[in-house]
Amino acid sequence: MTQIHITMSGSPGAEFSAHWRITHEGETTEHVEESGTVPAEYTFTGTELEGTVKLLSDDERLEVDIQKGSNRSRSSTHGAGGTLTLMIS
Repeated sequence: MTQIHITMSGSPGAEFSAHWRITHEGETTEHVEESGTVPAEYTFTGTELEGTVKLLSDDERLEVDIQKGSNRSRSSTHGAGGTLTLMIS
């Protein structure tokens, strides 16, 4: 089984929404976080992950770090409405 680990960091207390789609053995499941707060961590089991993360707080910074095995994706945004689209496989 492959673990996909997501770390949300940046401005402490920054609010975000996230929609994750995780594919594992041909099955896709969804995880929706309507109102998350930095810092946050998620771990999913899967072979592929797609996600959309939107920063909801003004004048805050959001950093998203996704790791699957030796593959790593890092993205960041600043200011309300900043949206990240992420994929790792």
